[in-house]
Amino acid sequence: MYTGRILSVGMNTDGKPFAAYRVSSRSFPNRQCLGFDTRAAVVPKEGFEKDIFKNTYIAYNSLRIVGDTAIISNGSHTDVIADKISLGMNIKDALAYSLLTMDYEKDDYNTPRIAGVVTSSDNKDEYKCFIAIVSDKKLLVEEVPYGEAAFISTYGSQVPDPVDFDAKTATDAAKFIFDEGTFANYEKPVTSCATVFDGEWAIDVYNP
Repeated sequence: MYTGRILSVGMNTDGKPFAAYRVSSRSFPNRQCLGFDTRAAVVPKEGFEKDIFKNTYIAYNSLRIVGDTAIISNGSHTDVIADKISLGMNIKDALAYSLLTMDYEKDDYNTPRIAGVVTSSDNKDEYKCFIAIVSDKKLLVEEVPYGEAAFISTYGSQVPDPVDFDAKTATDAAKFIFDEGTFANYEKPVTSCATVFDGEWAIDVYNP
């Protein structure tokens, strides 16, 4: 089944906060994730740089770390959410404001924007995790409870679904969301990235 872009946030089966994202694509499969110290980006592969002129939505920062918080999404709203959080806006409002302002992508499929945010705190009272979507029909921002994980996709059910995210490290998480567990059921994976908190946020990417 083709479900489009997928992201997952929450706590893995090891009890560690994580955020993971997978590009699935029918039209622009020639892309890769590049990992940096505090972010990961989706970009065209070498030789396909001109694809950005065919669709401006295909390259963006998919993952940002701001202090103790990880932000993940399927578009340029990653940066908007990260900026609002860095200025002190609470997570729920940063997600709602950014998605409402940017709205769904105005492409041939009215592709929804999806996003997730999770903090690194292991204190239940301080820990925050939210997952969100804006489509041409709705805006949803929902909390993911402490100790749990959820995922959402652009063309699937478009609601947060619970998931057992069985990946301990950032390297494992990037591979897990690409084609393991529940995510093995979804077609046309292209590239992925992830971060897991274990004393600090570690970032890795998976490019088959």
